[in-house]
Amino acid sequence: MALSTDEVGRFAGLLESNGDALTTAWTDAVATLLRGRLSHAELHRQIAELQKGFQSALAGGAGDLEADAAGELRGLLSELSNTRARQGFSATETAVSIFALKEAMLTVLGQDGDINATTLRDYVSFSAFVDRAGLFTFDSYVRAREELISDQAEQLLELSTPVVKLWEGVVAVPLVGTLDSARAQVVMERLLQTLVDTGSPYAIIDITGVPAVDTQVAQHILKTVVAARLMGADCIISGIRPQIAQTIVALGIEFGDIATKASLADALRHVLRKADVNAGRRGAGRRES
Repeated sequence: MALSTDEVGRFAGLLESNGDALTTAWTDAVATLLRGRLSHAELHRQIAELQKGFQSALAGGAGDLEADAAGELRGLLSELSNTRARQGFSATETAVSIFALKEAMLTVLGQDGDINATTLRDYVSFSAFVDRAGLFTFDSYVRAREELISDQAEQLLELSTPVVKLWEGVVAVPLVGTLDSARAQVVMERLLQTLVDTGSPYAIIDITGVPAVDTQVAQHILKTVVAARLMGADCIISGIRPQIAQTIVALGIEFGDIATKASLADALRHVLRKADVNAGRRGAGRRES
């Protein structure tokens, strides 16, 4: 229910004439709810900005939060939600910071002791307006929190799949934890990009930190090996522990001609021997020619 034109005018004047008292009462109410999680100075600054936003919206004739005149207010509410989401506040703590305006407004209305039927009807209408602002803040907080969690998950995914250079021409991907489709795609992309950047002919995929290997995990590893081969790199899989080897045999998984080693050290020695052999063959070929 939108505020009527008369209600908008009355509350706009009330916010303007009682700005300081309203900001103080609102700040005190929110401070009690947040239990000191924000400094009083910072909280007062936020509330003062919001109070001006409500005043500006009503002075512009906004009887509803969706009105064009409430654009600045919606921006302030979204900014508050984003800030609170980054600071670790809950959605409830963020929304009640807006709902507390009703308590502050009631305090201001009761200062002269003359609360009649018209004042009560105005207060109910204004409370509905504040409720919609609080719900808008709640929705904005949820969206901001989801974006923040998504960004953090992406960052963790990248950090959990490093590609390191072990030797000249040798890179390694030490996998730790479960390998699902999303992570396998990141592994493949980072490995291929590193192969391009370094020009390395050998890549070691170490699964020592992978707790279990099933058919799905094996398929992800094989796809990564095939992609690396298409880039001209030879892949070795290391970290085949006894229990992993038993599982692979029981599942009937075949790695074909892909070299497998028990440890990363064994895989590196294998690659270095292979690199020396290939280098010797190239040298012999040049001498014969």
